[in-house]
Order: sequence, then C-alpha cells, then structure tokens
Amino acid sequence: MPPRFHSFVVFAEMRTGSNLLEANLNTLPGVVSHGEVFNRYIFGKKDRTEMFGITMEERDQNPKPLLRKLRSETEGLSGFRFFHDHDLRVLDDILPDPACAKIILTRNPLESYVSWKIAQATDQWKLTNARRLKTAKVRFDPPEFRAHLEAIQAFQLLLQHALQTTGQTAFYLDYEDLGSVEVMNGLAAFLGVEGRFKVLDDTLKKQNPGPIEDKLENPEDLKEATAGIDVFNLGRTPSFEPRRAAGVPTTMATAAAPLLFFPVRSGPEAPVREWFSGLGEVVEGFEQKSLRQWKRRHPGHRSFTVIRHPLLRAHVAFRRKIVMGEAQDLRRILINGFLAELQPAGEPFATPEAERAAFRIFLNYARLALGGQTGARVDPSLASQTAVLQGFAGFQPLDLVIREDRLPEGLAFLAAETGVTPPAAIAPDPAEAALLGIYDESLEDAAAEAYARDYMGFGFGSWRR
Repeated sequence: MPPRFHSFVVFAEMRTGSNLLEANLNTLPGVVSHGEVFNRYIFGKKDRTEMFGITMEERDQNPKPLLRKLRSETEGLSGFRFFHDHDLRVLDDILPDPACAKIILTRNPLESYVSWKIAQATDQWKLTNARRLKTAKVRFDPPEFRAHLEAIQAFQLLLQHALQTTGQTAFYLDYEDLGSVEVMNGLAAFLGVEGRFKVLDDTLKKQNPGPIEDKLENPEDLKEATAGIDVFNLGRTPSFEPRRAAGVPTTMATAAAPLLFFPVRSGPEAPVREWFSGLGEVVEGFEQKSLRQWKRRHPGHRSFTVIRHPLLRAHVAFRRKIVMGEAQDLRRILINGFLAELQPAGEPFATPEAERAAFRIFLNYARLALGGQTGARVDPSLASQTAVLQGFAGFQPLDLVIREDRLPEGLAFLAAETGVTPPAAIAPDPAEAALLGIYDESLEDAAAEAYARDYMGFGFGSWRR
C-alpha cells in the first residue's frame, strides 16, 4: 500500500513551539523537517544561502521549484514550517494537495506575543542551557497585539476554509501538547511513519515561564486592552444563508461604452436598462468565458451594481413573486405553511390591511429562509444583497456600488469615467408609492430582522426616514 503522504507542512507562528516540534520530528526515522524554507528573511535556518542547488534569490523569484526539489530529493518524508508571513505563493500547491500532510500548531496568542517581545528585547530566540537564560520585562502594546491577533486569526480561517472545501483534515497541536509522548506518537501515526517516540527531545527549554503580568512593564494596560477583544467572537452574527453564484448571465453591457451592470434581483434594474438603451445596443446573455472576453476587448471598463433599501426591495419581490404569481411553489408554502391569506395570482388585495398582513408573513418567511430554517431554495429575489454582492465578487470585485437614492449621481460618475453622455433625469419608481400605501413600523421591524446583514453592512436606516 503506498504511503498516505509524500510530504508535510507545519503551520505555526513565531513563539508557538515550532522549533521544539521540528526537533522532535527530526528524531523520527525517515522524517526530515527543513525549517522555515519559505521565510523571506532566512533560508530554513540562519546563515544558509542555498538548498538543493537553489539560491535564496532564485527561491524569492519563484518558490515552486524549491518545493518540488524538497519533496523529490529528500529521503523519507520531507516537510517544513510555514507561518502567516511566509511566501504565500506556495499555498496554491500545498493546500489543495491531500498528499501533503497538514500539522497545525497553535498557542495562546497572548503568550506567544509576550514571548516574541521578550525574544526581541533579549535577542535570545532559542534556549538550550537554562543557566544562559536572559530575562527582560517588556512593554505591552495594545494596537500591536490586536494586529498580531488579527493576522493569526485571518490565517487560521484561511487554512480552515481550504481544508473544508477540499475535504481534508489536519493534525492539531497546542503548545502544551509538545510535552506529551502520547500525543506526539499520535502525530507519528497520522503521518504514517513506523517510528515512535520513547522520550521527547528536551534540548530546547521553555524560556519564559511564570505569569504574563510578571513579564510586563505595564500589566495594567493588559487588562484594559484584552477586555475589548471579543475572545469568543460573540460579536459575529452567524450566517446560514446559502452562498450565491456570480450571476454572470444577468450581466448587462452596452456597445457604446465599457460599462458592465450586475443587477440585483428586485432592485432598480429598469432605470439602468433604460439608460443603457439610450447609449446604444444592450448586450446580455453572458457566460463567464464570454464575459472575460468582453472585458479583454474593453480595456478601462467599469463594473457596478445598484442596491436599494431592503424593505422596498422585499416588497417588490413580494409583489412579483407572490401577488403576480411568478413563484407558485412559494405561494403554496405561504398559504399552507404560514396561513397567508392571498388573492388569486394576478389579483390585487382587497384592502391595504390585507396586503400588509400578507407582506408581513412574507418577511417572516424570508427571515427563516435566510437563516437556513425552511429547507427550501432561496430565490435570488429574496437573498440578501450582501450575499448577492459576495457572489459577484466571486467572479470579480465590482468597481462601484451605487445606492438607489444616489443613482443619478452614480451614473453621472460612471459617464464621466468612460466618456459617455450623463443620464437624463430618472423618473420616480412606482414601487415606492406601492410600499407607501401599506407601510407601518411593524414592516420595518420585520425587514430589519430578515435582512439584518444588509441593514448593518450597508448602514440602512428606516425607509421612511
């Protein structure tokens, strides 16, 4: 049976114990870890300038030949250590490859930060003899620590997402695990090597034992700074809304100017289409390949979209999908599952009160659907604009996001950017009058619950304000 892995990578950070982990791995027969080979400032270890016939300058020009040689010219299972600030170009080869074992080593980020500050102050990065220990008290810098924490968290999220989307798993180690023979033997089993640890390498010594407060010149600043850090990420609102595709087939271009419009369903598409028609022929029906070809033929192009207030957009979707009957399945769900009293498709409500009550039920359904609680497909007209724009960005981030209440100014800006005629006056959208006829605060509250991501993310206030 062939080996499970042809190589490995230790994802870690400074002062997490990666030197100790590597020292132990290198005691296992058939395992070789080459150090921080993609660190921009060193070449695996101090004073090394060449590896496998590749110089440091050649590595910096293109790191991938070194990665190939590291794997092919090492006897046994080869690996290296990789931190968030190393050469990220190699991740394109490492992360998707299930034959490259991933080891993720973490440590309390406050401990690693203070240890890093002490190492900077003493210039002692490794300790093999406790009698030579250098000590120092350092100053805790809150902004620097927050930046350190954010960088580590962002990198960990990148790793997690890559593993999830490729169906892989990693072997996770905490700093404290490095002293456990049992855990380290579990790592050996994970790597698929025959060797096991009887004892662990104790050459490297812990440099900074003791309480963190005793290592700081200003321990009083530590409490204040960490109090403002959301350790458990409680401020994040979980989103179970399905990710959206890029919506390329709905994209509009105009033959008269290098402009691309990515419409948001139930948004103000009509006035933009009318303006495009005034410029010349409207081009539609793109696929990703043909849209890329169009972009290559139109250097200096600008892409944009227009967002509208979530309550108004939801009411437009309600009238089209439910009142006019474009979404028969959804009509049945609202009638049978949510007891909505609806007129036959295409017929108006008898009273504003009746429409208001049905629309309120629709908003409640939208809230449940976007929370992943209905099990039904989320129609693009109901999706949050946040998710829709994230879908656009999956193909290409847009140049401009225009708010509907500033549409004339936004189109005028695009006209100036591309040298076309500014738009004429844009007629009021009848959708506003339709919503005004049934509006009350209960609808605003229901929309704010359903589309909390849009209200918060885009800063929307009350529609009537």
